Amino acid sequence: MTVYVDDLRMCLRNRNWPYKQSCHLVADTIEELYLFGVLMNLKPEWFQNKPELPHYDLTKGMRRKAVKLGAIEIGGGAIVELMNKNRQLLAKKQNRPKCAGQ
Repeated sequence: MTVYVDDLRMCLRNRNWPYKQSCHLVADTIEELYLFGVLMNLKPEWFQNKPELPHYDLTKGMRRKAVKLGAIEIGGGAIVELMNKNRQLLAKKQNRPKCAGQ
């Protein structure tokens, strides 16, 4: 299972997110991300199924827990690379010709 966390960044607090910092928990596949979320006891409603980058937002303490459980620490540039990879895959799927009967 390959799961990643990026660097903590300052974020704007609001009534849904009262924390000063956050990072992203991402994975190579949605299945891996979901399973790691279960391992971390993350609530399913915290999952953000964004086409360009499915992820969970994590607090500082949850980031530490993710790393202890095996998440690989990556920089923000690597997150951008994952987003670009996902966008390219989505574009290929959308441009793929339909088979007869679909």
